[in-house]
This record gives sequence, structure tokens and C-alpha cells, in this order.
Amino acid sequence: MPSDRSEGGAGWLAIFLALMLIALAFVVALATTIGDFSIGLGTVVLAITNGFGLTHADIPRIQEAVVWDLRLSRALVAALAGAGLAICGAILQALLRNALAEPFVLGVSAGASTGAVCVIVLGIGAGSLTLSMGAFAGAFAAFALVAILSNGATSGPNHTILAGVAAAQLFNALTSYIVTTSGNAQQARDVMFWLLGSFGGVRWGDFQLLTVVIALGLAICLWMARSLDAFTFGDEDAAALGVPVARIRLILFAVTAMITATIVSMVGAIGFVGLVVPHAARYVVGPIHLRLLPACAAVGAVFMVLADIASRVVATQQTVPIGVVTALVGVPFFAIILYRARPQA
Repeated sequence: MPSDRSEGGAGWLAIFLALMLIALAFVVALATTIGDFSIGLGTVVLAITNGFGLTHADIPRIQEAVVWDLRLSRALVAALAGAGLAICGAILQALLRNALAEPFVLGVSAGASTGAVCVIVLGIGAGSLTLSMGAFAGAFAAFALVAILSNGATSGPNHTILAGVAAAQLFNALTSYIVTTSGNAQQARDVMFWLLGSFGGVRWGDFQLLTVVIALGLAICLWMARSLDAFTFGDEDAAALGVPVARIRLILFAVTAMITATIVSMVGAIGFVGLVVPHAARYVVGPIHLRLLPACAAVGAVFMVLADIASRVVATQQTVPIGVVTALVGVPFFAIILYRARPQA
């Protein structure tokens, strides 16, 4: 039973992570075969091993360039984005003690989108403010608004979720207003597609930045894993256990904003990954965050690459925004959580 395996500790976690790593390698290779013209899986593997100097197979230069310069970076960024959003979801669910908490639901993604669009369309801070910094500022603005609307610590987790929904609506409205009034038709179309999520424009530079941000964020969260465990019992119990509640909460919210803003600035707002993945990972490895966070990263990476594959094959001759694919999975899951959380008669 999953519950028995979740009690197996480090041994079961190591096995699970090894299996997920194998699955990730396969889905990344599979994603790299998909594009305007098909490249066989065998050729993809040879192109990758050639690039690492492990083999010296004779394959067409154009195919090797497409694999390395375009498709492999896209698949790896998708994996990192999925891992980052899943980690953020697990953190927010612990801090807020609410199964529905995640960056998209709490308006963090919407705030980051507004900040990024202000830089892209309005040119605010252009030259001194990067896209990532604009998204980061928007994410923190969303967090601040949620804190004000939910009256901080005096409100319950459900109030925070409702405040997040209100903040998301506000920032989404601001984004739409900016795009429709300040951008030209093509720019508006491109930005709106980007806001629904797209990995089409990512390159190796994005992969390198995202690797640093997520590795740093995961390290901080693992360092505070025991505090996260204490938060699941409530702020008062966490404080009684010696956890500096206000400081830890601020640090972890900042980490969540940093990861979310970086992802949104690169690939747009992608919802429901932080909602679905932590629940799935928690079912397999249990609620202890020292095990849960690495499991969330692994499952989120595989999930996002599979979603990217689906976005490119579900419709003929066009790419469906990645946010549409994740919503098709996330909304039913959201409904299931709400149904199970209903008061019993």
C-alpha cells in the first residue's frame, strides 16, 4: 500500500526518485522528437550523447542542431518549471494549511504576469528593470495584497484562499487592460498566448537561470523542512515548538515568489501544477517535507514535460497553450478536493 511505502523513509524515497529520474529521461527524449519535422527517438538519443562526447555517431547536422539548440532546452526548461511550481505548491499548502493553496490560485502567477507585462508593453523600468525583476515585483505585490485582504494572521486559511482568488482577478484584469489599451494587435495576441503558458521561446540561457533559482529555492526549503512540518499543525503549535513563525513565513513566501516570478517571466502563467503534484507526491512518500519536496520536484518535472508533449500533439498543425492542458487536468482535481473537503451531514 502507498501508505506503507511512505513510511519506508529514505530507502523508498531513493527508489521512487530513481524511477522518476528514468521516467524523466524518457519523456524528455520523447519531447525532443516532436516538432515541425519528426526526428526519431534513436536519432535524438545519439544527438544528445554526441553532444556530451559519449558517442560519435554520424547523424545529419541539421537534426543535431535542432535537438540541441531548440528542442532539448525546451524540454529541460519544462521539467524545471514543473519542479519549481510543484515545490511552491507544497510550501504554500503547508504554510496556509489549505489543500487548495498554490501560486496560481493565490494570485501570485497573476501578479507576476502583470509585472512582466508592465515591462514588456509599457516599458516600465526598461533598461534597468529586467523581465524577471518585473515579474518578481508583481508576485510580491500579489502576496502583499493577499496579506492585506486576509488580515494577516487573524484570518483562517480559507480566507487566504478567497483573498488569493480576488487578487488573481484584479491582476488578471490589470493585465488585460494593459494589453488591450497599450499594445498593438500582434503584440496583444503574443502576450495573451504567453500568459496562458508557452515553452516555445525558451533557450539554454533560460535553463541555466532557472536551474540556479530552483536549486537555491529547493535548498532553502529543505533546510527549513522541519519548520514546514511544524506549520502543518498551525502557527501557535509551530511557535510552541520553537519555530520563529514570522521569519520563516517571510523567507518561504519570498522563495515562492522568487521561483514563481522566474518561471512566469520565462514561460507565462501556468496553473494547477502546484495544486495537483503535491497531493500526488504526498500520497506516495508521505507528508514529511524532507521527503515530500524532492518527490514534488521529480513528479512535477515529469508532469510538465508530459503536458508540453500533449500541448503539441492534441491539435493538428498548432500548439495548444500549456496552461490549457494543465487546467484540463487541474480543474477536475480541484473539484475532487472541494468535494472531499465538504462538510459531512
